[in-house]
Amino acid sequence: MTNNQWQNFLLNLGNWEGSFTRFSPQGEEVEDTPTLVTFEELENGAVRQMVHRFPKTGDAPPPLVLEYRSVNRGTLFFQTGAFSTGSMQLNTLGDFGAELGFISGDRRMRLVELFNACRFSQVTLIREYRQGTNATENPPLTVEQLLGDWEGEAVTLYPDWRSIDPYPTKLSLRLQGNELRQQAIAPNLDFTSTATIDRSILRFGEGENAVNVILLPDGASCTVPMVIPRQRSFFLEAGWLINPTLRQRMIRSYDNYGGWVSTTLVTECKVS
Repeated sequence: MTNNQWQNFLLNLGNWEGSFTRFSPQGEEVEDTPTLVTFEELENGAVRQMVHRFPKTGDAPPPLVLEYRSVNRGTLFFQTGAFSTGSMQLNTLGDFGAELGFISGDRRMRLVELFNACRFSQVTLIREYRQGTNATENPPLTVEQLLGDWEGEAVTLYPDWRSIDPYPTKLSLRLQGNELRQQAIAPNLDFTSTATIDRSILRFGEGENAVNVILLPDGASCTVPMVIPRQRSFFLEAGWLINPTLRQRMIRSYDNYGGWVSTTLVTECKVS
């Protein structure tokens, strides 16, 4: 493990108050549980994590306690403290998924995207603020907030801790009737796609080839294949509109055999 990975992990130290909110594949809220997540650096250099859940009915369960002395192989941290962790290999018969997390000042936002037997089963939105601060939650994400031209920079990290130099990105989002037209531009990439707008869901493609974007509270978005394709590459993505003109997206990419390939963090600003 490189020292940089551990130092980036330490940017998450502190007491984070918030909630775990579970949504169905149709974007409907299923359950909301207040939480307190703490990361404490110990005298021996390890980090202890405690996850307290406070269900709205019944007794609170004992806290989940984890201790870290290194970053596991399925996890990558960026210089901002943002990270992705999860399955390194697709399980076509059982559970599969990933957590993608962002940090900005005294706020954190995380998404846990889960599948069962290759079908999207649920997403959990985790909204947190540093205890003792007056950080506030962002409004729910809307299509109107995403419209326009975005320019930014992407950083890609690999499971062996390699990285490539940051590279420029452009994203254009336009309304055409009840459809959203998206054009993404990066080195060796110029891709255009169209989504049907269905309330809080953007539907790209149809049937088992569908990729949906679910617009969520706190400026969050979840992008997933509804069915993970066999013998084709795919990706899981989370987005966070930090403020009206600043957005981050994280993409966890898998190859044709369902093996985790890389994680990319895009930081983009609205320019028009």
